[in-house]
Amino acid sequence: MRNGRPVKPLVLKPEDRQKLELLARRPKAAQRLAVRSKIVLRASEGLRNQEIARQLEITGATVGKWRERFRSLGLEGLSDEPRPGAPRTITDSMVEEAVTRTLESRPGGSTHWSTRSLAQQVRLSQTAVTRIWRAIALQPQRTETFQLTGVGSA
Repeated sequence: MRNGRPVKPLVLKPEDRQKLELLARRPKAAQRLAVRSKIVLRASEGLRNQEIARQLEITGATVGKWRERFRSLGLEGLSDEPRPGAPRTITDSMVEEAVTRTLESRPGGSTHWSTRSLAQQVRLSQTAVTRIWRAIALQPQRTETFQLTGVGSA
């Protein structure tokens, strides 16, 4: 006799089973997605939540959560939901504009962009420009060629 609440059966379509098996086996798949796929596959075989949890060394609550998410939402239910917090305010096109300006142009009367001058031009904060440059290891103050400064005709 079974203990606990009865679990609703999980029936997989052949194409869903194939996709889940691929995700569970693929070495490049995110580990959390692979575990979620294994949960659903084992649940479709009729295993109880506690048995799946023991096999995968996770909690029964985790198994129950992903089993139910798959039942109600399908494969899309296995992906992460958006996290709480403020949404992004800097778009990809804004980042692209900052990088393009940095690499392909120079400010008037200067040899390279500073974070302040570029921030004014692309209408971002100085901090945002700094983050963008750090993210892609961009250092416009460093040049690839040797320059002599202050040397001129006497």
